[in-house]
Amino acid sequence: MMGTNEIINIRERLFSLKDDSFADFQLRLTPNVERDSMIGVRVPELRKLAGSLKKEGKIKLKPGSFIMALPHKYYDENMLHGLMISELEDYEECIKAVGSFLPYVDNWAVCDIMSPKIFKKHRAELIGKIREWSASGHTYTCRFGIGMLMSHFLDGDFSKEYLEIPAGVHSKEYYVNMMIAWFYATALAKQWNAVIPYIENKALNDWTHNKTIQKACESRRITDEQKAYLRSLKTSQKNRL
Repeated sequence: MMGTNEIINIRERLFSLKDDSFADFQLRLTPNVERDSMIGVRVPELRKLAGSLKKEGKIKLKPGSFIMALPHKYYDENMLHGLMISELEDYEECIKAVGSFLPYVDNWAVCDIMSPKIFKKHRAELIGKIREWSASGHTYTCRFGIGMLMSHFLDGDFSKEYLEIPAGVHSKEYYVNMMIAWFYATALAKQWNAVIPYIENKALNDWTHNKTIQKACESRRITDEQKAYLRSLKTSQKNRL
């Protein structure tokens, strides 16, 4: 019963923060989420609550805890769950929690809010998990893997071989291909010389290729000369998602 009380308490705290106007707004951004599953808690409030729960010692992988109570009923509970996972300080526990949660992630917002802080200290082990997640047939597991690659391996730990991971993903899912485009647009800003051959050689499907160019051209980190060159590489879009 202790675990049930904890779960009920957290749900009550979420409802105390509800904002119906925000819920209506968020629904327009996450079209596959049902209105009756949306409480309407703004992200800054969710972050504050996750921080409070950490201070209270309630982010633990133990039977009956909120972070072990899957599936959740509400979108906002999933958002909070992702933020709580991001606060875990033990790498192995965090990987276990991510693995348990990803099958239940069914929208881009919950997927993208999860960014474990501990990952930056364990990149050597993390790259193997990224390869595994990115190869998944589950839309948001794949998206999460590519997102983690973008977050952790485009700077000091960059290697050209990592560019092959998103290029090797062949999906018709919009939210996977959008993340791939986001990855390469960011990579162009950070590792131009290594990445531009992927655009020149049209290594991506037409839609993702053009979306990469579009997103890169929206970036302030790409020079005007680079943007002009990228625009010259746009392809006639033969396939749509």
